[in-house]
Amino acid sequence: MAAFEKHVFVCTNARAEGHPRGCCSAKDSAAIREKFKELVEHRGLKGKIRVNTAGCLDQCEHGVTIVVYPEGVWYGFVKSADVEEILESHLVGGVPVARLRLADACINTERCAHKGGGTVQLGLGR
Repeated sequence: MAAFEKHVFVCTNARAEGHPRGCCSAKDSAAIREKFKELVEHRGLKGKIRVNTAGCLDQCEHGVTIVVYPEGVWYGFVKSADVEEILESHLVGGVPVARLRLADACINTERCAHKGGGTVQLGLGR
């Protein structure tokens, strides 16, 4: 079998209710992953695009968090209504959705606007 062209990881990590960082599971990440899977299958892209559950991606404040490889594009605050746009624009068309991209300064950092420090905004990623 040929390698997948794109690999989509959807964080579905669950934390205890009331955890200060929140979690993607509480923001309907399982349904978002399922919607990706359904759309990929419906479009006949099942052998080209793989959608997987991910454990914690350590971006809890940005959830629902998704990362797409091989580009390493990180998306944050993804809602079910955003899935089709990500599929069409990025996964099929090759153009990441700028309004949902996490800024590089938000990824794997101790502080950003969403973590109680800094002034980082969405749409400023790579």
